[in-house]
Amino acid sequence: MAGDTQPVLIAGGGIGGLAVALGLARKGIRSILLEKASALGEIGAGIQLGPNAFHAFDYLGVGEAARNMAVYVERQRLMDAMTAEEICHVDLGEAFRARFGNPYAVVHRGDLHGVFLKACRDTNLIDLRVSSEVVGYDQDGSSVTAKLASGGRVTGSLLIGADGLWSNVRRQVVGDGKPRVSGHTTYRSVIPTEQMPEDLRWNAATLWAGPKCHLVHYPLSGWKVFNLAITCHNDAPEPVAGKPVSKEEVMKGFAHIHERALEIIHHGINWKLWVLCDRDPTDRWVDGRVVLLGDAAHPMMQYFAQGACQAMEDAVCLSHMMGSHPGDQASALENYRAQRFPRTAKVQMLSRAIGEHIYHPDGEHARLRNAIMSAKSQEEWYSDLAWLYGGTGLKG
Repeated sequence: MAGDTQPVLIAGGGIGGLAVALGLARKGIRSILLEKASALGEIGAGIQLGPNAFHAFDYLGVGEAARNMAVYVERQRLMDAMTAEEICHVDLGEAFRARFGNPYAVVHRGDLHGVFLKACRDTNLIDLRVSSEVVGYDQDGSSVTAKLASGGRVTGSLLIGADGLWSNVRRQVVGDGKPRVSGHTTYRSVIPTEQMPEDLRWNAATLWAGPKCHLVHYPLSGWKVFNLAITCHNDAPEPVAGKPVSKEEVMKGFAHIHERALEIIHHGINWKLWVLCDRDPTDRWVDGRVVLLGDAAHPMMQYFAQGACQAMEDAVCLSHMMGSHPGDQASALENYRAQRFPRTAKVQMLSRAIGEHIYHPDGEHARLRNAIMSAKSQEEWYSDLAWLYGGTGLKG
């Protein structure tokens, strides 16, 4: 494959698309990345990075740059949003790092995207093209041609669909219609650190869990701001992304929680809302010379904080398989699919389950959650998380 005269085509210039371009470049494989937007960038605020993300950074050659811009939180903290008492926490310090070989951190999505973008621009094996939305493809036995919204066509040896939840490439590969609307609405804001209640400026990835709602917050950008993402299960019927919304609208789903948690919401400004969507797992990721990656393959609820991490694992695995099967793209794609599908499907389904059983339960259900989770030792937590955080993209 490394000797193929045709480049690999990549639809989508998000974190997953840039990561797989980098992975291929490290195997000596040229690529053309086709992004629909007029400029390469990333919206959104904070994302959480488990140790498996750092394994991927190192494989892709951006480990030092990624580490330099991350904020290293000391614990994952679960709070009861009705009583304002801690249910449990996971210590992310030395014992955690020793167990998993890497840290846990939080980062601004745009900053992380910038690390990947710079690395892609620093190699002559990656051709970055904007205003190039892939709307479909044609293929024969020797090549695949991406069809662009502009009417243009670009031909390569393979097409990787890394074009997200509403993937045009997936529509042709799988044909399973629109994403599943979860009915969960997330509101996002960023709070300057000096406006965050002083007694809540924790160096932690904090989750407040309440009946049909939850709050997540953690420090970002060198402690300049706190990222705030709050979610309520309000049976929202239609997908929405990035719509500005008033504080009064935001508050409707959280009036029943403890005033200490409510105080955090009151400090939020410039709220925007997203209605969360995912899809049921499918193992149909490959169509001849076309393959899916990241949210195009396995969109998931945000509750494991693994969307970007799993996309980067995909990039590691796919580029590794391409390098390991030169001249045999069919074997490379099948081995990638066979290795990645069981793991990503597990994350998809468990993300839904923890939304129901950890993030949003009420009454006896919530008391049972509290009893089970508060009884665990740190070593038990590490054992429970080993399947997730111990992943490298090259196994499991």
